[in-house]
Amino acid sequence: MAKNKGTRILITLECTECRSNLEKRSPGVSRYSTQKNRRNNPERLELKKYCSHCNKTTLHKEIK
Repeated sequence: MAKNKGTRILITLECTECRSNLEKRSPGVSRYSTQKNRRNNPERLELKKYCSHCNKTTLHKEIK
């Protein structure tokens, strides 16, 4: 029997400071790919991750 795909989906996290700040160290936006469980976390995910463009730990939010 084939197993069900499950509730885990692939999401992208994007740096909130890179998106809004034009005077940063280097051009570009920091993005991370990860998975989340749709049942446990139905709302958008927000994590603190390292941004190589800002050169510090910043808030990364889930994007579509």
